[in-house]
Amino acid sequence: MLVVGLDVGTQSTKGLLIDPERGLVLARSASAYGLIEGLAPGAAEQDPATWEQASVDVLRPLIAAASEAGQTISAIGVSGQQHGCVLLDRDGQPVRAAKLWCDTETAKEAAELSDILGRPIPTGYTASKVRWVARHEPDAWAKTKTVLLPHDFLNLRLTGEACMEAGDASGTGWFDPRTRTFDKRAMEAVDPALSGKVPGLIGAGEPAGVVSEAGAKRFGLAPGTLVSSGGGDNMMSAIGAGASTPGACVVSMGTSGTVFTYSDQPVIDPEGLIAPFCDSSGGWLPLLCVMNLTGVTEGVVRLTGRDHGDLTRAATQIKAGCEGLLWMPFLAGERVPDLPGATGTLLGMRDQHLDGAMLYRAALEGTSLNLGWGVGRLNRLGVDTSRLHLVGGAAQNPLWRQILGAVLKAEVRVLEEPEAAALGAGLQAAWTHGRVEGAGVVTLPELSAPFLGAPGTSEPVHPELSEHYAEQALDYAAALKSHYGV
Repeated sequence: MLVVGLDVGTQSTKGLLIDPERGLVLARSASAYGLIEGLAPGAAEQDPATWEQASVDVLRPLIAAASEAGQTISAIGVSGQQHGCVLLDRDGQPVRAAKLWCDTETAKEAAELSDILGRPIPTGYTASKVRWVARHEPDAWAKTKTVLLPHDFLNLRLTGEACMEAGDASGTGWFDPRTRTFDKRAMEAVDPALSGKVPGLIGAGEPAGVVSEAGAKRFGLAPGTLVSSGGGDNMMSAIGAGASTPGACVVSMGTSGTVFTYSDQPVIDPEGLIAPFCDSSGGWLPLLCVMNLTGVTEGVVRLTGRDHGDLTRAATQIKAGCEGLLWMPFLAGERVPDLPGATGTLLGMRDQHLDGAMLYRAALEGTSLNLGWGVGRLNRLGVDTSRLHLVGGAAQNPLWRQILGAVLKAEVRVLEEPEAAALGAGLQAAWTHGRVEGAGVVTLPELSAPFLGAPGTSEPVHPELSEHYAEQALDYAAALKSHYGV
């Protein structure tokens, strides 16, 4: 049996062709794209058609690789960037571009909903985006028949049927993670018409459907191919990185940075900084998300014209602490701390800091210190972060791994397969296929085990470096309070 996992992200769509029985990735493919340019400050949008075309392009070589191996693809799973707001008309066509997780134009609506509901609704969640569209673009909202999340949109295109699942839905703001059901009061607060525009829920391990005739023609898969429920990228990364059972804590290092782990019960943060997500396997996924991670280092690359490898080698020669330079890395606002309108700040600038390598190390340190600030909140809620599995492209940067491990005082383990979200989507598809067929069902932990890498890939804890960053963390917290009132 071969399966495919797709990860429809902010910067690209990636796909893996997986042999789950042998624990192998047989082929991989990717297609890059960007955000819509020229929008208002804070707005971040993409056309859902971009994801659809990228998925077609990514699937083509994977299907060819399966055919060359003389096998067919039995199932597909889709991972998608969380919180995006996809609005479709009665013909299933987008009425406008999708507002994304990193869109902060809806901060006012998020604050209003938080006041109405008496619980935090982060700006990034889907609820504020729906309220914003209903208020600012009433004609578009009136034309909207169906409200979906990005991965739900791909499922619809594949199967012809619309549905949601608890993992991704728990990041909308109108979902009760305790009961794993929609929150009718929250839906009413967002907009009275919302409940009639949201499709029904399916349970963990249930398929979203099978590839329809139209889906087969569009994507190149065989009609009847099973489509699993899929989920948000963090939920799928949890499966791919071994966090579908208690133990490991996962750090996903991408455009945003996330830290999450499996829980067999809801973890609710009264301050709303830690997301009380459900996972996509029947459990829960307490999650920290910062909006600024690789975007900051990419900015230094653009500024200097040097690549990551060159800057990393040069930054390794700079002492920890960057000779007093501290970067508050809020280039895109921030979710944790809750600062959607914040801008970044460089503190302690001297002439010697006007150097590419110095700025690069300051970016690594600043983003890691901010992530550490949020992890402190996770720890206070009882979440153990002493064992970390790193995934995402930035996990391959040895200096960043060292800094992050020292800031978090944790053993850092880099996983063999960096594309954990695409892997998790494929493994969920294999799990769902087994449940539907009813023949010797293998558990998700058993499916992910061969991909978790060897013990030799761990980054050891560096006590002296940890001591230094513990002191710098105090400076960071003081700067947050002084400059941002946190």
